[in-house]
Amino acid sequence: MTEVSCSYISIGGNRNPAAADWSPSGLLAFGAGRCISLWNPLDPEYRGVFSTLKGHTDRVNVVRFLPGQSLAEDIIISGSVDQSLRIWQRLENSDSFSPCSVVEGVHKASVSAIATCPRHPLVFASASTDGIVAVFGLSILSQGKLDVKLLQVFSTAPKFYPLALALSVLPSSSSPSPPALILAVSGSASSVSIYLSSSLSSQFSHQATLSGHENWIRSLAFTPEDYSNPGSDLILASASQDKYIRLWRIHPGEELPPAAAEGESKIFGLSNRLSNKVHQLRAEDDGVWSVTFEALLMGHEDWIYTAAWRPQTADGLGLRLLSTSADNSLSIWEPEESSGIWLTTSRLGEISDYKGASTATGSAGGLWMGLWSPDGKAVVALGKTGSWRLWKHNPQEGRWVQSVGIGGHVKEVMGCSWEKAGGYLLSTGLDQTTRLSAEWIRGNGGPNSWHEFSRPQIHGYDINCIASLGESRFVSGADEKLLRIFDEPKTIAGLLESLCGIRKLSKEPMPDAANVPVLGLSNKAVDSSAVLPLPNGNAPEEENDESDEQQESAQSATSVIEGLHHPPLEDHLARHTLWPEREKLYGHGYEISAVSCSPDGKFIATACKASTIDHAVIRLFETETWQEIKPPLRSHSLTVHGMAFSTDGSRLLSVGRDRAWTVFEKREAGWEKLDMREKGHTRIIWDGKWAPVEDVFATASRDKSVKLWHKGDGGWVNRAALRFEVPVTALDFLGEVIEGKCWLAIGLEDGGLHVYHVRVGDWASPELLIKLDDRITPDRSVTQITWRPTRGQVGGRDVAVSSEDFSVRVYSISIA
Repeated sequence: MTEVSCSYISIGGNRNPAAADWSPSGLLAFGAGRCISLWNPLDPEYRGVFSTLKGHTDRVNVVRFLPGQSLAEDIIISGSVDQSLRIWQRLENSDSFSPCSVVEGVHKASVSAIATCPRHPLVFASASTDGIVAVFGLSILSQGKLDVKLLQVFSTAPKFYPLALALSVLPSSSSPSPPALILAVSGSASSVSIYLSSSLSSQFSHQATLSGHENWIRSLAFTPEDYSNPGSDLILASASQDKYIRLWRIHPGEELPPAAAEGESKIFGLSNRLSNKVHQLRAEDDGVWSVTFEALLMGHEDWIYTAAWRPQTADGLGLRLLSTSADNSLSIWEPEESSGIWLTTSRLGEISDYKGASTATGSAGGLWMGLWSPDGKAVVALGKTGSWRLWKHNPQEGRWVQSVGIGGHVKEVMGCSWEKAGGYLLSTGLDQTTRLSAEWIRGNGGPNSWHEFSRPQIHGYDINCIASLGESRFVSGADEKLLRIFDEPKTIAGLLESLCGIRKLSKEPMPDAANVPVLGLSNKAVDSSAVLPLPNGNAPEEENDESDEQQESAQSATSVIEGLHHPPLEDHLARHTLWPEREKLYGHGYEISAVSCSPDGKFIATACKASTIDHAVIRLFETETWQEIKPPLRSHSLTVHGMAFSTDGSRLLSVGRDRAWTVFEKREAGWEKLDMREKGHTRIIWDGKWAPVEDVFATASRDKSVKLWHKGDGGWVNRAALRFEVPVTALDFLGEVIEGKCWLAIGLEDGGLHVYHVRVGDWASPELLIKLDDRITPDRSVTQITWRPTRGQVGGRDVAVSSEDFSVRVYSISIA
């Protein structure tokens, strides 16, 4: 029996401050496109993302775990731009989740926030960007099923639109039953609105407005001052775009807390200039609480996106607050023991890339969110590239040490390509990056795991296609009129050899590293041992500033990467793993749409977007001279979407928007059209690939079919047609014949994946080998599917899939 497992899922997190949560069980769930990705950051096997939950129809904005020990398994609540809330329940003794409830019709706009209550897990609140705040109650039915009931709806518009919520049980010395609840709401205003409910059966009513901030408030978080004491004060942290965090104290009873009574707040000696107005909250049962300003936390240099309290654990460390800012830093705050003043005890992250750059000046950088681990001994942060950074606290050294995180594309992935020997996988997409992934082979006997090892290209255009040219070179095409060729630097070759076992024939011709010059657009090769020559080939008499910077950059990249004993961290990937650009290929008049390389790497075929015959040409380039082979190949009338060379490189198949396919053949006089079918399908043809045996290829079309074509006496004839329920967007033949059969992998517009096999010579009878489980397939259209070149392995084959759901996946398919 054929079995399939998902070996690797690379996908970036959504850049939203509320789109992730870390459960007490150790599982971190985060929004990735319209999926929810699951990852265990402290997994000793470094599995990375192991599953994605499909259900939402638009980007996921909010993810929260339902807290509480009364629930046997993890429960996720998610909110999306599609205006819905979805509840997912973990299956018993499994890493899988199943959808158990959908809430629709309550919110009429994008869901922006969800709040849960640790001491009362069966109630939660949600908010949307139209000003609606909704409160829900949960009840557990038989067999662990959940029932969701809407308890209350109110609106904050037009005063402000909510971006953050926090929900908690109010402290009380008398411990009333049921407890009173407090709900804090903030957003596109400089104040926090406080709502109070005497019990679950009563409605929330507005009680106070906490002013003091000077910009939008992006995050709210409650914590008891002492978990062991039900009557201890409640502390509310509010983080704002004004670069400050404010702490508010909620105290039970008529009497004020000592600091408020004395008119002092723990804020760097600024108490005389800051208001400490007392706000009173009153419940229906005559319960009274006071809200007073407690402290002002200053230290960030840009917008603050999140503030999160450290879980209060048995180590008794007291209050700790984690804040994340657009200034690229993560700060941990705690009160000084003697004075009670809140100070930064640890600052993680990195220095901003550009001096003076901030969110106000259009910079979209920084860290979007930070989370504590359940035991408070690790933290994670999501950066602008969609990558997760992980720090673990080292008690012996008394500092935080960065560990291996995860990352991935943050927009549609348009293509993927294996290195010719199958050593590593390249992927590229509309997030304007090209990424290299490979398998980390650990010599200590531990399991292998996939990671991103390099980011060869960081571009200014959306990248549409990619193809490997050999063991250390690739070509990519973007929304510009030229294609770019990149060479692997020595630093990356050495890293892949030491950690992945990928050996190169020779690393001597390779450049040391690459950087992007100031005001430049191309990755330039730099040498760590010598000053680069001038354009005329002569060495400069005196080193100028630019050559000094280039040499320093190469030396830095070499020293940093060579010393790694684990996959590169996000800081390394963003700064030290670029590949130098070797050549540019010119000739097209519009954005590049497709690229393909011959098996021997001697020819590159390229195409661009076109609406006329003159632009719908295929241009061929020789890789020895990088010159175009004239004249270009003419056949199509509209955009060519796919091209593929035959296994011996003598023929080229092209398919396009004009519903036609064409076969060109290499002859002594050049490349000539051998055959063409103007109406090969009834709709656009997305892809076409050659079988590992001659004279057979397959085409995939929007008309929901795959056709097999075999050469007869009068040209290629359609031998079989496979029908599907949705359009077919990608396919690929395995590059070998197994037991007399060819394997064909097929990707669909809805993310579905199928593998067929067909016996050589009996092309009219393809059979379904396996349909991949929907739980492990992409959520949106498959953009490319490619088999890993075999290297003599026994027992299975790997296939890589790129998708519009932002993911790159590698599946291992066993051979029965």
